Amino acid sequence: MQKIEIKNLSKTYNQNIVAVNNISFEIDDKDFFVLLGPSGCGKSTTLRLIGGLENCTQGNIILGDKDITNLDPKDRDLAFVFQNYALYPHMNVRKNLSFALKLKKTSPKIIESKISEVSKLLKINEVLERKPSELSGGQRQRVALGRALVRNPKAFLLDEPLSNLDARLRAIMRTELIKIHKNLKRTFIYVTHDQVEAMTMANKICIMNKGVILQIGSPKDVYENPNCLFVANFLANPLNNIIKTEIKIDNNNILFKKINLLINSENFNFNITNNEIYFSIRPEHIYLDKRPDTIKIDSKIEVLENLGHETIVCTKIKDTNEIIYFRDSKNNRFKPGEDISIYFDLKKMLYFDINTELRLIEVK
Repeated sequence: MQKIEIKNLSKTYNQNIVAVNNISFEIDDKDFFVLLGPSGCGKSTTLRLIGGLENCTQGNIILGDKDITNLDPKDRDLAFVFQNYALYPHMNVRKNLSFALKLKKTSPKIIESKISEVSKLLKINEVLERKPSELSGGQRQRVALGRALVRNPKAFLLDEPLSNLDARLRAIMRTELIKIHKNLKRTFIYVTHDQVEAMTMANKICIMNKGVILQIGSPKDVYENPNCLFVANFLANPLNNIIKTEIKIDNNNILFKKINLLINSENFNFNITNNEIYFSIRPEHIYLDKRPDTIKIDSKIEVLENLGHETIVCTKIKDTNEIIYFRDSKNNRFKPGEDISIYFDLKKMLYFDINTELRLIEVK
């Protein structure tokens, strides 16, 4: 299969509610492409437009060299996997898997061959005679995926398929989906609000908000190089530390007045048009010991979140109300109320324009 092209796609409801606003992007063959964003950002609507379950207000959807914008869903050769599994409750697993093939008048021999192949791949070959009510959540999700797999479509459209599962099953199914994608060598377009799913499964992430695309890139790129404040804040677990502050430039020093942080101007090579900015630093870039290119911050511990393998420490910067989170992988025996010195990695601090919220680009 060739790439999927989305050109200037929009969807408006009732003439004034814009769900998707003039978006364009490309999905390469065999991509695991994730549409990521908060509820109401337009990601599921975008997926439904690609699949033909919604009619677009404007724009084009190109599959390979064919414009499929106005084709019925059945003629697009795309397979949906929904959040609610969409299984027939009165049919057993075997009949659920074979239903679409029977509608196409596929021969019984081919149907049985496909069911055997897919059920072994998804490890549901031992539950073929059971009905959906007799299956676990993970098994039902595998059957829903199997219904799509037996059709051998050009691409798979997955709309938050793991959101109904508990944390353990989600982790297991993430791994299974990665393996399935690798084995099938087909295009997956996957919708989620869960950044962990996006970061672990995708080779390309498209981050949306309010119907528009903010950034597209590899998981590593969008995490390490967010192009705007929203992306920096959304791709963060634990929370990214974002502070709005007035700055004062004095000779060779830059003062971040909100937290009384003074740094050398060598670490701040940006053209700014306002005396206020946002800056961010991720919890993993805050240390308990002094290292090269770090600066000391005095703070007081507010809350400790013990996760077993690490502790998320919530501190308040001295003489301010600003809260800072950092990771303690050594699980030190800290106590709430304890004074502590932490060190910001100056090379990892990111800066954003106060008005546009776009990332400031360093002047070389």
